[in-house]
Amino acid sequence: MEQEPMRLADLVRLLRECAGQAEGIDLDGDILDTEFGDLGYDSLAMLETTGRVERDYAVVLDEEELDEAYTPRRYLAMVNQALTAARSAVI
Repeated sequence: MEQEPMRLADLVRLLRECAGQAEGIDLDGDILDTEFGDLGYDSLAMLETTGRVERDYAVVLDEEELDEAYTPRRYLAMVNQALTAARSAVI
């Protein structure tokens, strides 16, 4: 079965499951271009979330690209690019 693209709602769910949610932060708002640090997620939270993404979506994310994925928009683009590459490799 083909893996669906990761959506913002999927990322928010995983962030909450892996690292919780900071008090006073609305993850249900317009957060696509807000840096993870401003959302209350440090590098350890993102490392845990990334491990979960890699397991759940069966992808390996490039560590160098992760350094540049400091907003949900960039992170989702990176994950979905990896999903597309994985699909192409199977075909």
